[in-house]
Amino acid sequence: MQMNSKAKGFAAGILAAVFYGTNPLGTLYLYQDGITSSSVLFYRYALAVAMFALWMVVKGEDFRIKLGHAIRFAVLGAFFAMSSVTLYLSFHHMDAGIASTILFCYPIMTAVLMVAFFHERITWGTTGSIVMAVAGIGLLYRGDGSGTLSPVGISLVLQSSLLYAFYIIGVNRFQTSYSSLKFTFWIVLFGLLCILAFTWISGDTLQLLTTVPQWVNALQLALLPTVLSLFCMTIAIKNIGSTPAAIMGALEPVTAVVIGVCVFAESFSFRLGVGIFLILSAVIVLILSKKNQRLT
Repeated sequence: MQMNSKAKGFAAGILAAVFYGTNPLGTLYLYQDGITSSSVLFYRYALAVAMFALWMVVKGEDFRIKLGHAIRFAVLGAFFAMSSVTLYLSFHHMDAGIASTILFCYPIMTAVLMVAFFHERITWGTTGSIVMAVAGIGLLYRGDGSGTLSPVGISLVLQSSLLYAFYIIGVNRFQTSYSSLKFTFWIVLFGLLCILAFTWISGDTLQLLTTVPQWVNALQLALLPTVLSLFCMTIAIKNIGSTPAAIMGALEPVTAVVIGVCVFAESFSFRLGVGIFLILSAVIVLILSKKNQRLT
């Protein structure tokens, strides 16, 4: 049973990574149509809430939660929503594939936070993975060699990565008897409220989607990198722990870069390839360093 549970967790983690890596697909198409980041995020979260609610009704799930749990869900929803906000804003400053690759530093950040706040023992493998990840980011910062990437863009992605690491650890530490479906529904609902607050504070106005392709892209963003990715990530965290679940995100930058290059004709240079290789190698080292340890 334990092995089956771990296998389920790793499989869910891989699926979560692939689904989350599709973030640029619908986002960039909507950006090309002049839809703002706030509006894109609103439709992504609002449609995701509707999908989760329908799913829960079909399964006969109870929506009720305790007040104390609502506060925790609000915090988790804020972490995930602001991670989305900073990532989407970064797409205005750099190629989506590069942004999504830098975002993949969140497994390293998760490991560091687990050491700092939960006394997880740091290993040479963890240290080596951090060094390689930093080196990889250094190569990505130069892009294709024609100039440096935007410091603002890199700052936004690193903020997104840190917030996502907080989210993953928070889910791991929030022990409830709720189903993964109900658990994730409430996170996304509070995330939607956070997106609305961000839109109001930033002074943006929500735009209407007026074409079928725009709605298709919005539905893709709600289904793949939100509903399915979050649902699978919740299962992964509950079954294998926060750090291993974060490590499974290795497929995120690969998915995003493939989409960026193949669909949006973004540049792919030797330097970028080496940077991606170093970051993925950092994750492999981290996996090997955890091999003989008890999962968090």
